Amino acid sequence: MSAAVLSSSILLAQALLAAAIACAALRLLLGPRAQDRLLALDTLYVNAMLLVLASGMRVGNTLYFEVALVIAVLGFVATVAFAKFLLRGEVIE
Repeated sequence: MSAAVLSSSILLAQALLAAAIACAALRLLLGPRAQDRLLALDTLYVNAMLLVLASGMRVGNTLYFEVALVIAVLGFVATVAFAKFLLRGEVIE
């Protein structure tokens, strides 16, 4: 029974994360300001990373955890670069 509860809770978490990704993508497309789009991008990559982690837990493969780490690093770098661009107008000095 414990494995069935765990499997169903991971499936529910994946569905809710997919809904959160859809909401973040909507804000990314419709955001009135660039700051809203930056926060939506940040939320989008965090939710995508969590969705990959949940998939890795469900499948039981450790490769998904490395993919989630790459998503986290690239998302952080993209968020910092976009924020620097909004603040100063250029990314590379």
